[in-house]
Amino acid sequence: MSGDIEDRPQPLIEHLIELRTRLVWAIGAFFVAFLVCFYFAKQLFNFLVLPFKWAVSWAGLSHRNVELIYTAPQEFFFTQIKVAMFGALVIAFPVIASQIYKFVAPGLYKNERAAFLPFLIASPILFLIGGALVYFFFTPMVMWFFLAMEQGGGEGQVAIQLLPKVSEYLSLIMSLVFAFGLVFQLPVVTTLLARVGFVTAQGLAEKRKYAIVIAFVVAAVLTPPDPVSQIGLALPAILLYEISIYTARLVERQRERDALATSQESSSETTGPAKG
Repeated sequence: MSGDIEDRPQPLIEHLIELRTRLVWAIGAFFVAFLVCFYFAKQLFNFLVLPFKWAVSWAGLSHRNVELIYTAPQEFFFTQIKVAMFGALVIAFPVIASQIYKFVAPGLYKNERAAFLPFLIASPILFLIGGALVYFFFTPMVMWFFLAMEQGGGEGQVAIQLLPKVSEYLSLIMSLVFAFGLVFQLPVVTTLLARVGFVTAQGLAEKRKYAIVIAFVVAAVLTPPDPVSQIGLALPAILLYEISIYTARLVERQRERDALATSQESSSETTGPAKG
């Protein structure tokens, strides 16, 4: 197995040096991305406000200026720092993930590295799909739901208008992005668990009703207290659970084919050609 795994023993100090190198690269990439994102923090925040503008248009309030407020002198400054950190994490994630992979890869067999690498690629892609779903659909829907509660004022009514704080709006959209991004990792996690034998497709299918209940509970915890965002997160979670069952079944079929091929090779080696 020496050709399949780098099993040369290394002292602890070499592992620590390797870990330090990977951390330096990961933190350096995050820091550089943070500086760039902080320089463009206002532009990035204006980009994140676009779903709110779309919601205002959907609510028939296109004549109204979209305004956000901050009530503490330092609030918008710290909001820009949060925006920069959020953008830096997204931009630097490929570098961070590659450094993690380079640190653990020498301890894996070749077939394990080949199996692990697709998940390393699929994970950020699924996270971006979840984030895009939040940005282009669910955030405008959530803001439209809240805008529908406004009062125009008049006889017997006071004028009530939605003026979100910059920090609270950023917290809302970041929590939605992270919630959807994490939920979209479900096929990756279950497929990995199926590969190591922790879960099976039959077991996942039998626990479907519990998964549906858990999906709505998690959606209620991770999203704002409105039915639009809660249902919007629970339904994709249930769909992803069904996809996870299918991917687990594919893993089991592949394992059966590999076991069959291995048994056939061992049997052919055992019988071998008869000597004359």
